[in-house]
Amino acid sequence: MTPAPHATAAQPTSDADPFAPDHLARPEPLHQALREAGPVVHLTRYDVHALARYQEVRAALVDWQTFQSGAGVGLADFRHEKPWRPPSLLLEADPPHHDAPRRVLRDVLAPPALHRLRQTWRAAAEELVDDLLASGRTEFDAFDTLAKAFPLRVFPDAVGLGAEGRENLLPYGNMAFNAFGPRNALVAADAPRVAELSAWVSAQCTREALAEGGIGARIWAAADRGDLTAQQAPLVVRSLLTAGVDTTVHGLAATLYAFATHPDQWQRLRQKPELARVAFDEAVRWQSPVQTFFRTATTDVTVAGTVIPEGAKILMFLGAANRDPARWTDPDRFDLGRDPSGHVGFGMGIHQCVGQHVARLEAETLLTALVKRVDHLELAGEPRRHINNTLRSWASLPIRIRPAG
Repeated sequence: MTPAPHATAAQPTSDADPFAPDHLARPEPLHQALREAGPVVHLTRYDVHALARYQEVRAALVDWQTFQSGAGVGLADFRHEKPWRPPSLLLEADPPHHDAPRRVLRDVLAPPALHRLRQTWRAAAEELVDDLLASGRTEFDAFDTLAKAFPLRVFPDAVGLGAEGRENLLPYGNMAFNAFGPRNALVAADAPRVAELSAWVSAQCTREALAEGGIGARIWAAADRGDLTAQQAPLVVRSLLTAGVDTTVHGLAATLYAFATHPDQWQRLRQKPELARVAFDEAVRWQSPVQTFFRTATTDVTVAGTVIPEGAKILMFLGAANRDPARWTDPDRFDLGRDPSGHVGFGMGIHQCVGQHVARLEAETLLTALVKRVDHLELAGEPRRHINNTLRSWASLPIRIRPAG
């Protein structure tokens, strides 16, 4: 057999389509097959190199010099294809272009800023849960009622968005994350709203649209100081609105799903509420809301004995790495006794999610409000997934609760 264009003779190959609906809905069997096939698997359908084991995925994430993001973190190669929108200054850029935007966001989202948000978000979480319990409902869709409602309330407020149009944030994020995959039916379904949603998000990123004192206004203040250009500032705000909503929403849904299917772990959290952040990170490891990202080889690079040629696309399976039994004991179990630090659900290295501590704070405040007021939760029906090329996302999560006391 003649090797494929970007494959070496000894490299394992697969004709599986990781973006097929069945694999997107239930990725674990494919992940296991890719891990077992070898450290680097050539996916013939897209002529890309797949990394599904933890060691190789983590190494690629931290080596930005060899595995670049600037050519796009999706299947599209920005060296040869025009991006559908101006590239993200954080996700789709490498040093030196990546440095100033990340430094500004890191400063804007530093611990003092999160400390100021903590009390506000804690009160909002308690109000949301109290209103739910006061309604008398013990069965409801936790995706709509909790996982989606809470971030869409507190995060846009913190950024400084107005109240109108927030329902556009999730569809825009869904569209952006679909665009990292191939031009399949999911991308085609988004096409009618691309112009509308892109225009709405761009309008929210202007200085005039953002409330004083919010995160967005502080990004613009950085531009006034010369830390960013006026052209960079709205793109940095856009990065927050793209990556800071969908991932947190689906991360919270994953956490609630984890507890609904592991009731013993909910009791563990009730006994030790300080484990709320550990619970969120373990759920992110276990479900990996962001399943995949691409990189591009800047030179011929040898990975575990396989030569990946310069210019080749590398598909990193974050979800597979987060369940690699070579890294995690009993990886398919959600376990609050585990130390989940080191998971790659937020990436790793210089492109690691700069807003991960914001997501953790949202999760901590919502889980703390719930665990004080809810004695037990379980599934009340079959959850439904929302299929996306990149996200492990949800359409509904029916749960049943028993209020405490």
